[in-house]
Order: sequence, then C-alpha cells, then structure tokens
Amino acid sequence: MADAQINRQVLLVSRPQGEASVSNFRLVETPLAPLEDGEVRVRNHYLSLDPYMRGRMDDAKSYAAPQPLDQVMIGGTVGVVTESRNPAFAVGDSVVGVLGWQEFGTSDGKGLTKVDALRVPLSAYLGALGMPGVTAWYGLYRIIEPKAGETVVVSAASGAVGSVVGQLAKAAGCRAVGIAGGAEKCRYVVETLGFDACVDYKAGKLYDDLKAATPDGIDGYFENVGGEVLNAVLARMNAFGRIAVCGMISGYDGKPLPMDAPRLILTQRLKLQGFIVYEHLDIWPQALKELGERLVTKKLHVRESIAQGLENAPEAFLGLLRGKNFGKQLVKLV
Repeated sequence: MADAQINRQVLLVSRPQGEASVSNFRLVETPLAPLEDGEVRVRNHYLSLDPYMRGRMDDAKSYAAPQPLDQVMIGGTVGVVTESRNPAFAVGDSVVGVLGWQEFGTSDGKGLTKVDALRVPLSAYLGALGMPGVTAWYGLYRIIEPKAGETVVVSAASGAVGSVVGQLAKAAGCRAVGIAGGAEKCRYVVETLGFDACVDYKAGKLYDDLKAATPDGIDGYFENVGGEVLNAVLARMNAFGRIAVCGMISGYDGKPLPMDAPRLILTQRLKLQGFIVYEHLDIWPQALKELGERLVTKKLHVRESIAQGLENAPEAFLGLLRGKNFGKQLVKLV
C-alpha cells in the first residue's frame, strides 16, 4: 500500500461565470487517513464525466444541492477495493459508486455496489450498465412509452444516453431517428447503432433535414439538448406526442433557451415531462437486468471516449460540454 498513501484529487475551487473553464478546478495531493471500522477504500479505475455536473457547479436552485467549493468534484466511479474494514466488502471486489474525481475513494459502504467484472468491462458500469443506460431506459419506457410503428427521435444520439435510447426504440419496433453533431457521428448512429436516420444539426438545415427524416411526424422525443433542437422537434410533433426531458446541454453555460412555439404543447396535446433517474431507484434492477442481457448478447452497442489520467479530467469535461466526445466520456485512472 506504499503507493496508496497519497491521493490525487480534483477540487472545484470557483464557480463559472458563463462558460466553465479549467481554472474552476484544482488538482491536489492529499494524504490518505487510516481506515476506520466499517470503512472501505477503493482504487478508482474509471471516472464518469456527465453533463449534469455542469449544473452542480453553479450556486443556483436545482434538483440537487450545488457542488461545494474546495471539495472533491462529484462523479460516478468504478474501481477495486484495496483495503477493507467493512465485512460487506473484501479486497479485490469490483465496486461502482459516486466517489468523485479522485484516485482513491473512502466509503462507509453506503452507495457502493459490487459488480461483475468478468462478464462485462468495468467501464460499462458507468455507461450502458450505469446511470446513462438506466436514464435511457426510464425516459423511453416510462415517459415516451413507445409503440411499434411510431417515430422516436433522440438528440445527442451518439452520446452515452442517446445511443441507448435509439437502440431500445428500434428494438421496440419504432422508427429511430437521431440528431447529432457532424457527419461522422451521424454515420455511426445509422451504420453501427442501427438507427433509421440521423440528422446533422451542424449542417445548417436542421428543420428541413428533420422533416425529411420524419415523414410521418414524431411521436416520441428524448431531449438532451434544448434550444433550437427542441424548437425543430416541437414543430414536427404529432398529436398526443410524448417528450422525455433528460437534459438541456445547450443552455448549461448560462445561454438562454427560448421556445419558439410553446402553443404547440397545447394544440398538439403533448406530454412533456422532465425526470431525474435517481428519483426512480425502484426501476434500476429491472433496467440493469435488461440492459445487461442486451450488452452480453451484443444487442447493445456502446462506444467510449477515454481521457488518460486524473489531471486531464477538467479538459475532458469541458470537451464533453462542447460535444467533442464520441460516446460515453470516461477518465481512465489506472
């Protein structure tokens, strides 16, 4: 354990004014305290980077408390137990939790879940077999409630959440249409993930291209972006359409998100519902079981963007907010 006496951590040290920047974070080295009774120490192997973290950086009213300053930045992790004084965990156990942007996490065991690292790679527990996958599952099945023959559209379609939404919608017998940034991402969404079509919002013809890709209108929409993307989709929604609002990444740096035609919510009798997946823990076992079976049988395709080393977490996170990632964004720590 000689190499485990010093823990490297990334702290949030200031709140962004507009766009987030690397200067909002600081990398520090902290001595590890001896374990107390009931505690367990985890060497984190992967750190998850997710858009919701941007909202936590602000000191504003939201569904969760702001990330405190001068503390380890929040984040999902997966790793291996290196030391344990908790009978529920043994050295060598693989565990997933929310231990933050640091190389070693110390926990009383609450919020840590043992996972099987033999059937699927550890990193999958932060993507398709973790919060992003369950988010996709809940928003699609419990809010959009897809029926065979319907058209389901998802924004940020090549990302960790959107990619799963479209694959599940396709499996449910729907026409799956993605919206993504750039020709390469759109090709991947159609050719690898199996969507029926993908609209490149960077091509400058968002509404026209979306109209061409959704000749029968849109019945279900999984929202990750907001802004002009939401406006284009609203104009194509069929009567009694359902919209699951998961994220609004285009407004995370304080940019306004004007809605061009809110009257469409009324005239098309739309259901528009926001959700936070951690408020629906009852569905996690079912969702993870189904997602796990799809992953093991190769019926669910995943892609990862991996930054190497904790020191590169802030830059990778800022890249995620700008759409530079391709698939699930992770930081490899080991």
